[in-house]
Amino acid sequence: MTSQGREQALERMRVAGVSRPARDTFARHYDHLAAGATGLIAEADVEPALPTVQLEDVQVDAEQERAALGRTVVLTLNGGLGTSMGLAGPKSLLPVREGLSFLDITVRQVLALRERHGIPLPLILMDSFSTQDPTLEALAGYPDLAVDDLPLDFLQSQEPKLRADDLTPVTWEPDPRLEWCPPGHGDLYPSLLASGLLEALIEDGYRYAFVSNVDNLGAVPDGRLAAWFAASGAGYAAEVCPRTEMDKKGGHLVRRRSDGRLVLRDTAQTAEDEMVHFMDADTHPYVNTNNLWFDLQRLHTMLTERGGVLELPLIRNAKTVDPTDKGSTPVIQIESAMGGAVELFDDAVSVGVTRERFVPVKTTNELTLLRSDVYRVDDSTYRLSRTVDPAPVVDLDKDHYGMIGDLDARFPAGVPSLVEATRFEVQGDWRFGSGVRVVGAARLGPEGGTVEDGSTLGTPAPGQA
Repeated sequence: MTSQGREQALERMRVAGVSRPARDTFARHYDHLAAGATGLIAEADVEPALPTVQLEDVQVDAEQERAALGRTVVLTLNGGLGTSMGLAGPKSLLPVREGLSFLDITVRQVLALRERHGIPLPLILMDSFSTQDPTLEALAGYPDLAVDDLPLDFLQSQEPKLRADDLTPVTWEPDPRLEWCPPGHGDLYPSLLASGLLEALIEDGYRYAFVSNVDNLGAVPDGRLAAWFAASGAGYAAEVCPRTEMDKKGGHLVRRRSDGRLVLRDTAQTAEDEMVHFMDADTHPYVNTNNLWFDLQRLHTMLTERGGVLELPLIRNAKTVDPTDKGSTPVIQIESAMGGAVELFDDAVSVGVTRERFVPVKTTNELTLLRSDVYRVDDSTYRLSRTVDPAPVVDLDKDHYGMIGDLDARFPAGVPSLVEATRFEVQGDWRFGSGVRVVGAARLGPEGGTVEDGSTLGTPAPGQA
């Protein structure tokens, strides 16, 4: 049935208008999947990879920064709906700081850099079919954002979910939209080519791209990094930062023993019995930030030579067709990660950055931290900075705080002050008043209740008042 399934899937994609590079990429991954590939990367086949250079050691002057940023485009991934946190619209439109959304802050960061350096610095979003319209509507509030004739966004592609039993495209009559899925952010590369954007950027004189997730507000286009990358001559660079307890399962770069190349390994590429090694911070002390830099001309040459298909490592993602219904049809989603391209460049490098460049928001735990006084946003540059180091660990009961609506209902006056906290753990249904302060380590039990206005929670660490 696999041959039949392959052709059925490709025909669905053709009818839906999916580009040739995206269809060819899917076909290559489908063949690997049908042949039994799992995409797993064994610990025995790799060794830890430390950063090539630390950002704090990079020395450049203001003119080098301006020149490099002047040839850089900012590509921001904006395809997610945030359904895991109960959102129905684009995650990027969620208010996170003083009424500003992820998208607002991202746009204002770029506009501030343009003004400071006197450069164009285009910001272009990779949207999905689900996020495009509301995102462009929101961007209408920034009439000066567009640069020349470049678009504000381009669309990532889509592909059929495959039945786990025979790898044919799944049919789901209750909601046919659930028959489709995004192919992971590795789709960035074929979609850049198929949209014509890659060639347009090169023709307009841009040489470098900085890419990050819209929900990581620490990922500001940095002049020092741009100048360092331009001077390095490398085709690809990945930002990595020290691992903390809140990202134990974050992907990391490793070096493949067989050929010495840098490789990205994620949780979905790790066998369950090897997760203990994967999460060992002593062995793998750095986490991949998903902030990356690449040479546009090098990428164009690579894609052209390969017919628009990059051999990114397969990620086999087992799901159910309706992610909210564990009893619905089991499916396989074929995915790839844009960071997987690191192994395709023989001169790929990595740079160690501070945690301020990696502030991902994948759960309400991280959102709570971002909304707290642990972070501040500069009024002129809109850069995010941390007021305390290290940041406290936040661990909230998923049943009562896992969805945005539930979180907001339980913190109607805003999240507590966490600047003096080391750990904030909440079990059960607790509702918080205003002016609550956490000092040291605080844990609220499963019995639930009310935390009154002005309360101080926690046990101060030695030396704390």
